[in-house]
Amino acid sequence: MISCSNISLKFGKRTLFEEVNIRFSAGNCYGLIGANGAGKSTFLKIMAGEIDPTTGQVEITPGERMAVLKQNQFEFDDYPVLETVIMGHKKLYAIMKEREAIYANPDFSEEDGIKASELESEFADLNGWNADAEAAELLSGLGVKEEFHYSMMADVDPTIKVRVLLAQALFGNPDILLLDEPTNNLDVESVLWLEEFLAEFKNTVIVISHDRHFLDQVCTHVADLDFNKIQLFTGNYSFWYESSQLALKQRSDQNKKMEDKRKELQDFIERFSANASKSKQATSRKKLLEKLQIDEIKPSSRRYPGILFKSDREAGDQLLTIEQLTAIDEEGNYFFKDVTCTINKNDKVAFVSKEPLSLMQFFDVLMGKKEAHGGHYKWGVTTSQSYIPRENGEYFDLEYNLIDWLRQYSKDKDETFIRGFLGRMLFTGEETLKSCKVLSGGEKVRCMLSKMMLESANVLVMDDPTNHLDLESITALNNAMKEFNGTILFYSHDYQIINTVANRIIEIGPKGFVDKLMTYDEYLADERVKQQREAIY
Repeated sequence: MISCSNISLKFGKRTLFEEVNIRFSAGNCYGLIGANGAGKSTFLKIMAGEIDPTTGQVEITPGERMAVLKQNQFEFDDYPVLETVIMGHKKLYAIMKEREAIYANPDFSEEDGIKASELESEFADLNGWNADAEAAELLSGLGVKEEFHYSMMADVDPTIKVRVLLAQALFGNPDILLLDEPTNNLDVESVLWLEEFLAEFKNTVIVISHDRHFLDQVCTHVADLDFNKIQLFTGNYSFWYESSQLALKQRSDQNKKMEDKRKELQDFIERFSANASKSKQATSRKKLLEKLQIDEIKPSSRRYPGILFKSDREAGDQLLTIEQLTAIDEEGNYFFKDVTCTINKNDKVAFVSKEPLSLMQFFDVLMGKKEAHGGHYKWGVTTSQSYIPRENGEYFDLEYNLIDWLRQYSKDKDETFIRGFLGRMLFTGEETLKSCKVLSGGEKVRCMLSKMMLESANVLVMDDPTNHLDLESITALNNAMKEFNGTILFYSHDYQIINTVANRIIEIGPKGFVDKLMTYDEYLADERVKQQREAIY
């Protein structure tokens, strides 16, 4: 168990937390959520002892071990991969190194023998004899091939380093596990493996993630950081979101009787509790929801951007044809090869790949920003396209404030209209006069979404549009993509967006492509598709 008592943190006049009191119990997984900049990562660092709070203290049950997902990818460059994982259990690793030093001593004494015997006993108690095997199993589960297990950390790709550091945090069955964005740079198979691992994990987990599907699969509780406080809610992210929205709707309904409101909330709890069997944490969450009291459901103060895509005109039947489209990098390796398909009217196609850089090249080719090395494509004459690229810096290298920036893409140039539109996207007051050069990553994406809405195209092309967005903006975007009545071609690392928006999955690799008319869940579960997917890499 880990508890926080009267935690406050102030930076000058700014207060990040104020007298936060919360307890995290064993056997539960807590999703720590909050708007961008609310201080989620900072709070995790306070619990890990990396930052001292202004007031208050953090206490853990005596004798319990805490593990933290490290963010510094270069910290362990001088160590082999497998050893880096074992270093996650500091006590075990210290004993291992002391044993090795004693046995390597050419003048081995009787005193050394006694010490070695004591260390051997501690080593066995900590399951040291299985350390290498456990570390290797964790690495393999996270998609790190055996050929890299004995490589130096300095010599492996950054995407592998991220997985090694995650394996390090998971190693040795820690009593308390703190994870900040653990799914970053993981492929879908590794994320699913991690979901299974955490669902079976019996100790305390506190996790920050922008992946709603992941939070839904692993969390028993939501810890909501808002107004400098943290409130604890039973259930996963979807339950928190839907219940808080229902409570907000009820609060605004002044004419509804209290008895009717209670019944509506009770029906909601019962319905969600019955559906809990769909998640990995089914048994524990169902029991928790059944015990939930109506009064525990409270409205959220979260603000959701108003995202709505509409097209000026309907596209014809001829939308997009792609014939043997091929692109190669500077070293002669294929980004993608011989991609051939016809995109149909109202298709919502999720493009996926083990190499997201290939998708960036693919979308840039389709949008005329880069040349293909083979094949061709043709857009239908009735189509109009709007594009959100993954790298959007070139759009903001201007001496414009937000009003002038957005005015470029609007037919209505009136400042009142532009301000109103920016307000929908949560830019209000003096924020609208901010220079577009100093925007954060999330603010730039919200601007790009505003641009896309104003362009009113009938084909939307999006390359990882949720990058840098908070959960509220991701949820609003997800809903807008589902409701759009045109065609969408997109890549996203957000599992839920792919699974709820796409009716078709196209996976591209250096040796070919797979094209299936099905949901993402169906795509990942189909054994024949798995064989086809393996053949394109």
